[in-house]
Amino acid sequence: MPSSSSKFYHPYFSPAEIEYLSEKQRGKQTATQEEKVRQNACAFIETIGSRIGFPRRTIATAQTLYHRFHLFFPRKDFQYNEVALAALYVSTKEHDTLKKPRELLSVSYAIRYPELAAKSKNPSGEIDLDTVDPTMVENDRQRLLAIERLILETICFNFTARMPFQYVIKIGKEMQANKQNIKLAWRIAIDCYRTLLPLIYPPHTLAVGSLYVAALLLSFEKPEIPMRDAGGNLSPAVIAEKMNGGEVHWAWQECYRTTIEDIDDFAHTILDLFVQFSQNPSANTSPSTPSSPSPNLATRDRHASQQQQYPYKADYLIRLKIALREKKYKTRPKKPLGPDPSALYTNEKIGQNEGTVRFLFFPPDSKSND
Repeated sequence: MPSSSSKFYHPYFSPAEIEYLSEKQRGKQTATQEEKVRQNACAFIETIGSRIGFPRRTIATAQTLYHRFHLFFPRKDFQYNEVALAALYVSTKEHDTLKKPRELLSVSYAIRYPELAAKSKNPSGEIDLDTVDPTMVENDRQRLLAIERLILETICFNFTARMPFQYVIKIGKEMQANKQNIKLAWRIAIDCYRTLLPLIYPPHTLAVGSLYVAALLLSFEKPEIPMRDAGGNLSPAVIAEKMNGGEVHWAWQECYRTTIEDIDDFAHTILDLFVQFSQNPSANTSPSTPSSPSPNLATRDRHASQQQQYPYKADYLIRLKIALREKKYKTRPKKPLGPDPSALYTNEKIGQNEGTVRFLFFPPDSKSND
């Protein structure tokens, strides 16, 4: 008689679990190689999402689904563009921005096969699938649907997705941050989805961390400005001082259920990402959030016009990291790894038809499962 088992949805993972599972699925790849593939996949999702005109929530969720997928499945068994496309397909369902697999494949072919895009008669550069080998198209479509199933099972069919973007605006206004600070924090919140931070911290912590990093970037080694501007908003320097435990006291940790250790870890992870991209200008970060596609602007031109770069050099970012290290925050005791966490997240039956698998929306020992 077929066996049965239960799979639990884990909205977040501890840093120890992330480190263990990432190393396990990395295989023979180095951490640097893994990071390069991860950024290629995020850029691939970003490019397709921007060309189609998906809202930011769809793109960000797809990037998170990609990261989560490779906590369960080895990287060597999958091409990053296949997993990225399947993650984007699941995300379109999750946010009701649905596109058919063939539509996604058409846009992806224009990116993966530039020679086909050059021959395309479509002004936007999209590939007419009728001109492509039908066997290849069908194989890719079936592959996309197969990986889609695996992704759905890794999230236990839980379509709940919370984004930090609305919190950036609300918390930023409550902090009395100026528009420049909030705008930069929004871009940082977008870029944090290129990292594993959304699998560790909830959206409100991502929002607070984004505001903190924005305040640091706008005030570190910058000329002093008045504490308040003409509109009564606080300067980035004051915001940063309030949040990093300076002379100005502010009980923000209790208010936002976030600790200084959390946002310090967030800051270093984001700064590492920015250092990486400042040393590799060919990689694009933080395009503006796609709006409704303009009928008067070709898709490839619209995408190119959205690419923006942070005006910070690697040496500046490294000096900021050193300054943060010197603050020597009291480190939070690390949660011990304990038993092999992959015992809870095993993929032994995922994607298979044998036996019965019960998917639960909450982690083990949660009262919601009773």
